[in-house]
Amino acid sequence: MFTGIIEDLGTIEKLDKDGGNLHIKVKSALTEELKIDQSVAHNGVCLTVVKIEDSSYTVTAIQETLDKTNLNTINEKDVVNIERAMKLGDRLDGHIVQGHVDQTAKCVAVTEHDGSWSYTFEYDKDLNNVTIEKGSITVNGVSLTVVNSQLNRFSVAIIPYTYNHTTFKNLSVGATVNLEFDVIGKYVKRLNELRY
Repeated sequence: MFTGIIEDLGTIEKLDKDGGNLHIKVKSALTEELKIDQSVAHNGVCLTVVKIEDSSYTVTAIQETLDKTNLNTINEKDVVNIERAMKLGDRLDGHIVQGHVDQTAKCVAVTEHDGSWSYTFEYDKDLNNVTIEKGSITVNGVSLTVVNSQLNRFSVAIIPYTYNHTTFKNLSVGATVNLEFDVIGKYVKRLNELRY
């Protein structure tokens, strides 16, 4: 379980393809606090730490994960948003995030305002995921509030702190991002479907 509040930006040091798996070596300031078998979210994707060496650790993404997330597009030296699993009893500063990506989306617009930014994303509506105005959404692991909710697109407003401390500063039109829709909304939607 995660909150969507990014703790660090990790740098991809090495990518090793092994059959359908991708071993991802990440350099992070959080490495010394990690242990083998710990869950860490990378751009919102929950992966298990399998190796630790010096200031780097390794996680493995299986083919299922690569097929459904943007991890299949990362390269060495890329930067990813990092968050460790939350501790029971901590404040929930973002929202409930599982680290299970529902689908990807394309960034279709970036607008700079006087001291903030808005990003608009478009996703495949055939997967039946929905957003609601002022609801929660996770974009590349970052907990955000939805503005301008439409059938297959939405926008988010980014404050300077979020812009400077996440990968949003590197995000441009055409980029693919990971989306995790609000878990409470997913349950409500599914219960509604079962009623009819």
